[in-house]
Amino acid sequence: MTNKERYTEWVAAQDYVPLFMQPWWMDAVCAGKQWDVLLAEDEAGEIIGAMPYLLRKRAWYTYIVMPQQTQIGGIWVTPEVTADKWKTAEVCRIIKEQMDAMNLAYYYQQFMPGSLCVNAMRALGFKTKERVTYRVEDLSNLDTLIASFSKSKRNQLQKALSLHVEHSMDIEEFYRFHSRCLASRKRKIGYSREFLLVLERKAKRLSQCQVLSVCNADGQVYAAAFLVWDKAYMYYLIPAYDPAFGDSGAGALLVLEAMKLAREKHVRFDFEGSMERSTAKHYKQFGSTPTTYYSVEKKYKWWSGIIRWLSKCE
Repeated sequence: MTNKERYTEWVAAQDYVPLFMQPWWMDAVCAGKQWDVLLAEDEAGEIIGAMPYLLRKRAWYTYIVMPQQTQIGGIWVTPEVTADKWKTAEVCRIIKEQMDAMNLAYYYQQFMPGSLCVNAMRALGFKTKERVTYRVEDLSNLDTLIASFSKSKRNQLQKALSLHVEHSMDIEEFYRFHSRCLASRKRKIGYSREFLLVLERKAKRLSQCQVLSVCNADGQVYAAAFLVWDKAYMYYLIPAYDPAFGDSGAGALLVLEAMKLAREKHVRFDFEGSMERSTAKHYKQFGSTPTTYYSVEKKYKWWSGIIRWLSKCE
């Protein structure tokens, strides 16, 4: 049995493994590329930790980076290990030894908020860097939720009273809309149509995705978002806004309706991270709480700075 097969069985037996580390997610976002998993076992041969990863090769070097549209990766450990920093450190040591044997040139992953593995990897010589996502943990009371929005966002909701939300936007239509929105800002879309189709198809089979769109009375789309979720969080994965309707309030309505959907699914809401100041400011105004997570990086070769630059193109 391969590591991926063992990992798939192990994940199925766990109470929770984050969406971005699920085997089906890795199959989707790594389609046409190579992904695998490193496993840490206890003395009885039971899996106590795992690190799924995307492996990339160019010319004479091999490296690990995050797949597209994937916020979280790194090492995931069993609950009994999570509560013990010494066991966590041992899991990280076991996985590091396997990484060392891979003759990597470069390694980069982003670990789950609160993961004790970050400190363990830092102690093993990896470089860590703080990152921030924005979360809304309590969606139970919609009145309280809206009251937590900034005055500006509440005013935008008032402007959007003539608009409505649709749940029926086709995924290809969403891709075309997102492309047009970016083109109007002289920007190119960062993922392919085929990538999105594969991701949506796999997520839809598990009922873990939805496209929301905000339209006017004539059906013209002002804003849209592709949402995904697991048992704990809904992720505001890919939002798209038509800049021609920036004063319509559509963006605020889109976020509110996404939060309502998360509430219906009994999960919390994650804006899926942003290190851009303007985007972070936008997310903060929805009553969200900054939540720290960390990237973990190691340059194995002196010329790995080139690899880091190339990996941004993944």
